[in-house]
Amino acid sequence: MQIHQSAEDYLEQILMLQKANGAVRSIDIAVSLGYSKPSISIAMKRLKEDGYVVMDKNNLISLTDKGRRIAERIYFRHETLKSFLEGLGVSPETADRDACRIEHHMSDESFEKLRDYLENVMSGKA
Repeated sequence: MQIHQSAEDYLEQILMLQKANGAVRSIDIAVSLGYSKPSISIAMKRLKEDGYVVMDKNNLISLTDKGRRIAERIYFRHETLKSFLEGLGVSPETADRDACRIEHHMSDESFEKLRDYLENVMSGKA
């Protein structure tokens, strides 16, 4: 399934906000990403049309199963890459920014090999 990087970022942000706050509103996404509310409204409309999010009668945003799978995949990649970079001595702020850039462009094959390598290092096999 092909999805644009910006959509992945929105889905990941919704997941993170849900974990932190439970309910998610468009304004929460706008504030956390530093975007305008109209930009977020347009993005949420597209994500809703594509079946990634639903909005209830109070305009609270939730991920669909389809949206959650993508969000969790991107979030896992982000956290893994961020931890790896921090382990190399990169500052947390830079590691977070770089992980956000890399998570979208790294192939599944490369990410799986990196994850396998990290698991082996952590278990003392490497």
